[in-house]
Amino acid sequence: MKRILTAIVLILAVFALIFFGQLWMMTLAAALVAELAAYEYLKLAAVGADAHNAELRIPVWWMVLGTALAFVVTLPNFPVEAQLPVLSALTLLLFAWNGFRAPLTQVLPDTAQGLFGLIYIAYPLTLVPMLWKQEDGPALVLFLMVCVWCGDIAALYIGRAFGKHKLAPRLSPGKTWEGSIASIAGSMLAAGLVLFASESLTARGNLILHISEPIWQSLLLAAILNVAAQLGDLLESAIKRGAGVKDSGTMLPGHGGILDRIDALLVAAPVLWYVLLIKDYFGLGRF
Repeated sequence: MKRILTAIVLILAVFALIFFGQLWMMTLAAALVAELAAYEYLKLAAVGADAHNAELRIPVWWMVLGTALAFVVTLPNFPVEAQLPVLSALTLLLFAWNGFRAPLTQVLPDTAQGLFGLIYIAYPLTLVPMLWKQEDGPALVLFLMVCVWCGDIAALYIGRAFGKHKLAPRLSPGKTWEGSIASIAGSMLAAGLVLFASESLTARGNLILHISEPIWQSLLLAAILNVAAQLGDLLESAIKRGAGVKDSGTMLPGHGGILDRIDALLVAAPVLWYVLLIKDYFGLGRF
């Protein structure tokens, strides 16, 4: 029951933000999620370091600052080119901090793990408000979320009921090929329902869910996003198994940690961004 109630609350909150929020609300919400997930990442990294008789030296203040700045430079007043210089400056700051405080054997590993935390968590989540502010952005973000969520649900229940062939037992023993295929089908079916809703609303003159790309492109995009989401899930499992823990945290009743809930999104969102860039470059039309 806790799992269902938590899911309902989160889904309603996301839908409210997508359709009734403003850019600053989307950015603030994504930044808050990123900060909480980054905190969980620090704990996972610390547990992993402790397992190898080492002490992780990534300051919490640095991760908080770095995550916040990742979102600040995406605001309209900042050019897109500002992201790389900010990331470089943060890396050099952490490098210098560790260079003077950490054992020399830990300077490179600690700095690398801190940088990875920003690239893995903060920067992918900055794409969510950036996607939302695009033309037909609300429909785009909803499409992304629905593909990720419905694929996850299909994989869970179909895999649990019919799964026999392990997908990646070293990373996640519970995942099966049957569940993976069902996940792709679930995402494509959900995308089809979104397209149906879009056409129905557009026919009535309501453009809140307007999608202009051909149906086959949307279904193909749903499959691509699902594969990316499944990869994100497996990669987070690799981090947790390396740290020897089952969940990234306990912030969400019945669901584990924040990072457990957004692991698929951390790969799917950048993939969607790249797909849109490729479509724009080759003149394949917009979403």
